[in-house]
Amino acid sequence: MPRLVPAVCLAVPLALALSACGGADSDKEPAAQSQSKETAPAGEAHQHTVLAAEIAARGGKARVGDFNVGYIVEAAEPWFHAEHGKHGKQVHRAPAKDETHHIEIIPMEAKTGRIVPNVPITLEVVNKDGKVVQAKKLNFYYSEFFHYANNFSIPEAGKYTLRAKLDTPTFLRHGGSGEKPALSEPATATFRNVELKPEN
Repeated sequence: MPRLVPAVCLAVPLALALSACGGADSDKEPAAQSQSKETAPAGEAHQHTVLAAEIAARGGKARVGDFNVGYIVEAAEPWFHAEHGKHGKQVHRAPAKDETHHIEIIPMEAKTGRIVPNVPITLEVVNKDGKVVQAKKLNFYYSEFFHYANNFSIPEAGKYTLRAKLDTPTFLRHGGSGEKPALSEPATATFRNVELKPEN
């Protein structure tokens, strides 16, 4: 005789399976849940607190497309990188003698505030005459908050334009066949009159 499985035993795994990957309605909460206060893990909250303070003190922010893009300008910085391309022991790299600034770009999803991974970014530093004095692809960094950056060599102090070109993020996206994929358009954030003075 076949064994009867209570309906609740089937409903719970099914509900978990439907919510595990999210989808069109994954951001809709039941009324009871939406009234509860949302909390973030301590590390996530700290990341955004430090990020907001640094953008306020040494940078700025702009809305472009589906992104809020922040920038921060600091003195040239060291970092660790793999000894042989993408593989191998992590070795320390000090700033080169001609590197003057470490310029960070932080792409955040405007809808959620999350820092977006896997975004190919090129940053151009443009002088007052409209000439690109340096352009570099940015690396993704682990620090107090995740960000994209590189060291730059700025020839002289002055006010510059930073032009951050964000290509479409390379990650895959969940969603229904009739939906527009999230973060599927490139964007360019332009920051004018950014003062770059000797930092080192």
